Amino acid sequence: MIEAICVTKYFDAIKAVDKISATIKEENVYGLVGSNGAGKSTFLRLLSGILKPDKGMVTIDNMEVYENVNAKRLFFYISDEQHFFSNATPLDIKKYYGVVYPEFDGKRFDILLEQFGLNGKRKINTFSKGMKKQISIICGICANTKYLFCDETFDGLDPVMRQAVKSIFANEIAGRGLTPIIASHNLRELEDICDHVGLLHKGGILFSRDLEEMKISIHKIQCVFQNEEDEGRAVKGLDMIHFERRGSLCLITARGSKEDIIHTVGIHNPLFFETIPLSLEEIFISETEVAGYDIKKFIS
Repeated sequence: MIEAICVTKYFDAIKAVDKISATIKEENVYGLVGSNGAGKSTFLRLLSGILKPDKGMVTIDNMEVYENVNAKRLFFYISDEQHFFSNATPLDIKKYYGVVYPEFDGKRFDILLEQFGLNGKRKINTFSKGMKKQISIICGICANTKYLFCDETFDGLDPVMRQAVKSIFANEIAGRGLTPIIASHNLRELEDICDHVGLLHKGGILFSRDLEEMKISIHKIQCVFQNEEDEGRAVKGLDMIHFERRGSLCLITARGSKEDIIHTVGIHNPLFFETIPLSLEEIFISETEVAGYDIKKFIS
């Protein structure tokens, strides 16, 4: 388990991270979402021990991470900007990480290199941004660490490669209990992979919830009633978060169990009624609007 306890980080007069407290459980995919400058990269660098908190503490499996070799062997960090040794090839990088990480799987590295269509003998500084990101991902997977920190990991990858990487992550989670922590400015990138999502804004966690809990507690429906009286009674019986009308069609986002919402609407004899799956972005918009924030200002 990873814990951040009231972590604060300054860069001169700029407060990049402001009293963040977070618990990241094992074998969960934790998503960090926020606009550019929200503090995602700084928070990941604090988690990985690259930066030392000015206040607070970060622990990995009950070990403080900063300047702790034993703690750092538990994770692999994939930064947003890829950095490799000058003139190094992927095979050179494989040798390096084979020394740094005792469980590094060199055979799997060769297999993934071939599957990704990358030349192991070509100098990495001649690769495109997306290809460099692929090398980092391969290294991260083959390091066989317990945790994987990913900063905008899908940025720069084409759609096919994004799905391939997500599939690899899913297999690692199911196969050996990998725990990825993924920072992104795009909720849609995290929707089909995350278990828990935290929204960062101006250096602090604005909102942090378990995705499955959110999905079962908020629902979207569209319906048409016979008259305004039936509509009014149905709406009054719902714990409504959002209401929109398109002609005679009502679009309602409400809090509660699916069964209760269906019952509340159904007893008023709607002419048409169906539930619609909510996207992660719609869930976050609903939850943060209730808290008095407009998430659309914070994410793309």
